[in-house]
Formats: sequence, structure tokens, C-alpha cells
Amino acid sequence: MGNRLSKIYTKTGDDGTTGLGDGSRVAKDSARVNAYGTVDEANSCIGLVLASAASDSSFPDDVRSLLVSVQHQLFDLGGELCIPGHAAIFDADIERLEQHLDAFNEPLPALKDFILPGGGEAAARCHIARTVVRRAERDTVTLSRHDAVRPEAIRYLNRLSDLLFVLARVLARASGQGEVLWNHDRRKG
Repeated sequence: MGNRLSKIYTKTGDDGTTGLGDGSRVAKDSARVNAYGTVDEANSCIGLVLASAASDSSFPDDVRSLLVSVQHQLFDLGGELCIPGHAAIFDADIERLEQHLDAFNEPLPALKDFILPGGGEAAARCHIARTVVRRAERDTVTLSRHDAVRPEAIRYLNRLSDLLFVLARVLARASGQGEVLWNHDRRKG
């Protein structure tokens, strides 16, 4: 591991810039900082999902284990985005997400209606994580229009948001509250 922070504040960012992993400095509102910052935010949202597991005996152990693994990968992805030219997410990581996605989705009933975020605390938090991952994906696509971004980073975020949608469905069912369906007929009558 590189240098450890012995002092949390450095004052080097007081001018509106921040250091990238390669030592270069960029504006704090640059596309690169937005992309890895939103990945960090998504990781924090997954931490909230996991925090709800601590007080929820219905929270599936396999979901907990998978989300911890995803947190590590998101940290890797943040590093990839923070260090231009660095590679940390690979096709095998995306394939593992797809395998988990298929396994968790297979026993669920087919979707016939849109689902609203809800279905218990863990499921609702998982929906928040899903939407933040989608924003991280958009921010990473924006970065890719200005600077080199490996396609694996974008594909990983795309699959992860799909996985979080499925996990929200799983968590809603595990909680006993079930999914909240969008009532498209509510305006009729």
C-alpha cells in the first residue's frame, strides 16, 4: 500500500483542485473526480444496505456476502478512475456479476409491472444504491467522452445497477413486505 495519511487535512485542495492517483492535479469538479466520487457515493449507499442487515434477521447471508464483495470491487473501480491508465476491473468481474444476477433473478416471478422503490428498509436502501450506481455510470460515460476510460468500467456499473435492482426485489420478498408495484390505473376513474 502507498502512503498512509497521518494527517487528514492537507490544505492542498483549498484552491479547488485535488490530486489524482498518478500525482497530477485536477479541478474538483472535473469529469474524472465526478466519476470516481459517484462510485464512492455508491459504495457508501451499499454500506447503508449492509447496515440495515445488522438489525434484520431476514437479510439473506448470500446477499450480504455479495454486497461486501461488490464494495471491494467498487473501491477498485474508484482507483481505476482516479489513476488514468490504471486497470482494476476486468471481464471476469463483469461475468461474476452476471452469474449472480442470473442466480438471484431466476426464482423471482417475471415482471409484469414497474416496481416502486420500497418493500422494506433494506430493499429501499438497495434501490437508492441502484440509482446512485446509475449516476456513476452516467458520470463515467461523460468522463469517457473527454478522456480514456476502459469499457469494462462502464459495463461493470451497468451490470451492477441491474444486480442491485434484482437484489432489491430479493430483499423486499425476504422482509415479508413484498414489492411495491406501480399502479398505472390510479388516475383512471
